[in-house]
Order: sequence, then C-alpha cells, then structure tokens
Amino acid sequence: MKNKIISFIKKHAGGKPVVLGLSGGIDSAVVAFLAVEALSADKVFAPILPSSTNTVWDLKYAQKIVTLLHVPYSMFHIQSILKSYKQSLNLKLSKQNLGNLKARIRMSILYAKANEIGGLVLGTGNKSEIMTGYFTKYGDGGADILPIGDLYKTEVRALAKQLKIPQEIIDRPPTAGLWDGQTDESEMGITYELLDKTLFAIAHKKSLSKFPANKIKLVKDMISNSSHKRQLPPICKI
Repeated sequence: MKNKIISFIKKHAGGKPVVLGLSGGIDSAVVAFLAVEALSADKVFAPILPSSTNTVWDLKYAQKIVTLLHVPYSMFHIQSILKSYKQSLNLKLSKQNLGNLKARIRMSILYAKANEIGGLVLGTGNKSEIMTGYFTKYGDGGADILPIGDLYKTEVRALAKQLKIPQEIIDRPPTAGLWDGQTDESEMGITYELLDKTLFAIAHKKSLSKFPANKIKLVKDMISNSSHKRQLPPICKI
C-alpha cells in the first residue's frame, strides 16, 4: 500500500513540487509523510491555514509534522479574508455554509501557491469522505492528485501507524475545524469504523443485514445526495 502510493505520487507529480494544506489531522499528516518519501522534503510545500475555529492543538500538530519532515511551510490565518468576504458581500451564512467558504478560501490559497512554484495540489481526501461526499465541493475536494483517495479512513489510520506518525495525531477525534466543537463523526452521525464497514459492503455488493437499518439508510442517503460532487458538471450538448 505505502510503496504503491509513493510510486503514484512520483508518477503524477512528474518532477514538479507539490502543495498540501496541513490541518493537524491524520489525513494531511499521512499525505505529507508519503509526499516527502516520494519527492524529498524540499519539493513539498505545506501551508498551515487556520481560522478562528481551529484549536491550538490543530496548530500544534500541524507544526509538529512540519518539524518532523523539515518541509518548507507558511502560516496564514484566513480570518481576515473571511471577514472581508462577509463584509464586502454582506453574507449571512449558516455555520455549514461558512465552513464551506473557509474550505474554498483555503483551496484558493493552495492553488495560488502551486501556481507560484509551478507545482500541483495534493488532496488529502480519503475514500470514506469521497464516497459519502463528506468534503466541500471546490474546497478540500479541489486537488490535482488524491494519494489516499482509495483508502478508507480506518485504512488511513493503519497506514499512519506504519509511517510512525505521532500517536496523538492518530488518536485525536477527526475534525475539519470548520466551526467550534465540530467533529466528523458527530456531524455525520456514525463512527468511521461502522461507516467504513458499511461502505465496503455496499461497494462490494455484500449483505447489509448485520448493520442497523437506520445507519444503512444514513450511509446510502449520503452517497446518493453527494453524487454531484463526484461528477463533472453536466454539459448541454448542442
């Protein structure tokens, strides 16, 4: 698994540098470790882009990865950009929509950096997130390469242990930090362990009889409602 992803990054980067946003979470940490093994530290740029809803632990763990890998990085608090959006456009957004805006601001910054250095953006989305649409369209879903896009979240955790990523990063509750107190599992209404087993059964057309009916419906609805995120926009053929 590890070697295959490293070869994948080498092939698709094609000698170019790469940019990925470090959040302090397990997914971006795993992608950063793999990218450094594939390309060397000097070709991996890792912006840290917190907002007011990110915790001190998010920053601490993101900086810990930078220190361990010796990758070039920058830190920029996106709150000033977010404030400008809200004031200039008089936006009144729900916390979910505000979270989406944060993700899209970050995506714009990552691509600006990639343009500056002639590089590519590495996405940090995993298979669990992609199948359920648990990402922001044109936000954290915007990337040139998805190194761990075929790994369920539970597989990412196993790979993180193999890569010797700090245990406190592996153990912390997954969160996008898009609003205060947000965690992935509480927002989705299901644990990653149960989610991954259900997704695997659906993907491989296996029996779902051992899963709670309400969770099966929840997962199937997430897959169905997010189908537009996994497709190119429809084009009117003339």
